[in-house]
Amino acid sequence: MHFTSEQRLASGVLERAFSFGDIPGILWTPAPASAPAPTPLILIGHPPLGLRRMYPRLAGRARHYAAEYGFASATIELPGSGERPRWAAAEQARADLRRAMEAGEPVGDEIVDALILPLVDRAVPEWRAVLGTLLELPGIGGPVGYEGGVISVGVRLARVEPRIVAAGLFAGSLVPAVMYEEARRVTVPLHVLLQWDDEGNDRQAALDLFDAFGSTEKTLHANLGGHTGVPQFELDTGARFFARHLNRTAHRT
Repeated sequence: MHFTSEQRLASGVLERAFSFGDIPGILWTPAPASAPAPTPLILIGHPPLGLRRMYPRLAGRARHYAAEYGFASATIELPGSGERPRWAAAEQARADLRRAMEAGEPVGDEIVDALILPLVDRAVPEWRAVLGTLLELPGIGGPVGYEGGVISVGVRLARVEPRIVAAGLFAGSLVPAVMYEEARRVTVPLHVLLQWDDEGNDRQAALDLFDAFGSTEKTLHANLGGHTGVPQFELDTGARFFARHLNRTAHRT
C-alpha cells in the first residue's frame, strides 16, 4: 500500500489517498485523542459511479464516524469504475440494463447476473486484500464493519470475511437469485436501509433478501422516498449500530 496524499480535515480527521497495486482508495483516521486503541475500522462501499463522484458522500460519512465515534474508515475504487480499466462484459451488461429500463421491459435474470456477479467476484477479493493491509497499519486493529455499496458485494463480504463483525447494507441495487442462498449463510448483525419508493429497486426482492439473511440480529429501516432520499438521521442511526457492535467486540478482545 502506497500513500499518495494526505490532508487534515475538520475535527482533526486525517484523510490519506492510497494505491494498492492498481486499486485507488482513501483512508480516514480520527484525531489521536478521540480514537480508541485499537481503532475499529469501517469499510465504506459505494455504487460503481467512481470515487470522485461519490467522494462528498463517502467523506461525509467517514468524518462523522471519526469525529463522533473515533472510528477509522476506508473505501476503494470498484473494478471497472472511475479511472480503473473497463471490461467489455460489464459495459455490455450496463447497456442491456439501460435498454430494458428505457423500453419499460422487465430486467431479466441474465442481465442481473451479468451485471452483478462478475463485479462481486472481482471486488470481494480486492476488499479482503486491502483489509489485511489496513489492519497492519499502526493504530488500526479492528474490529471491522462494512457498510453501503452494492448490496451483493456486502452479502458476499459478510459471508466470507470473518474479520467483519457487523454490516450496514443499502437495499438499492439489483440482486442475482444466487445471492439469496448466500444471504442465508450471513450471521453477523445487520442494519439494512430500504427506500420504499426507490424507482430502481424491486421492493419485494429487497424484503425477500432481508428475510433470507441468517443473522439472528437484523434490523430493517424503511423510509419513504426515492433512491437518493435517505434521511439524514439514518447516518447517525447507522453509526450507533456500528458503535454498539464494534465497541462491544473490541472490549471482548
